[in-house]
Amino acid sequence: MMSKDTSVAIIDDAATAGAGLDLSAYDEEQVRLMGEMCILLNNDDKAIGAVSKKTCHQMTNISKGMVHRAFSVFLFNSKNELLLQQRAQEKITFPECYTNTCCSHPLATESELDEVEQMGVKRAAQRKLEHELGIKPEQVPLDKFEYLTRIHYVAPSDGIWGEHEIDYILFIKADVDLDVNPNEVMSVKYVSMDQLKEIIATADAKGTKLTPWFSLIDEKFLYKWWAKLDNLESLKDHDTIHRMI
Repeated sequence: MMSKDTSVAIIDDAATAGAGLDLSAYDEEQVRLMGEMCILLNNDDKAIGAVSKKTCHQMTNISKGMVHRAFSVFLFNSKNELLLQQRAQEKITFPECYTNTCCSHPLATESELDEVEQMGVKRAAQRKLEHELGIKPEQVPLDKFEYLTRIHYVAPSDGIWGEHEIDYILFIKADVDLDVNPNEVMSVKYVSMDQLKEIIATADAKGTKLTPWFSLIDEKFLYKWWAKLDNLESLKDHDTIHRMI
């Protein structure tokens, strides 16, 4: 079932701040992906337009309030270990940072704008798990994703790029086969709850870089969700957008 209206206005990059930004120094494939069309939102998560990944990740536009839709997947194996990834050096935003299993954006397409049971976000998650980690869709069926809540946060990456997202948190438990895309992911590891707590506690001392959204989720929510991984229903909060800005 599709939502009744999946049309949004396309925002012309040329009319936005930073339209002439030179990307020639960046990785060619990552520059290509900057042309993908993300879902532009108001602060209440209503889709109001489509805007390029390049445009909505520039701090010049973020500082003016531009916000887009995103998702964060936390994939656990049958041992209840969480799969972490380290973002590739080629990434334009937050390169070499450790983060949750997969973090990306639904695109402004009919199938990924679908808000019925968050199907658009789930389709995007399934697509990006395959793109980044080589996980086949049949190993992560759409009906196995559990949508927990949304967070709204803003975070600069450097002086040019950053994030301003309403981020859908998705959990899934599955044993999967990995075929990592090196242009997206530098390394992966499964960790127990205690192992992750040790990574977080020693990150500053060891120079371990973490993405800001992962740090926020880890600090505020992750462990109480993880502790009830096989019984999450009572922890789901689909009405609240947690403001962390």
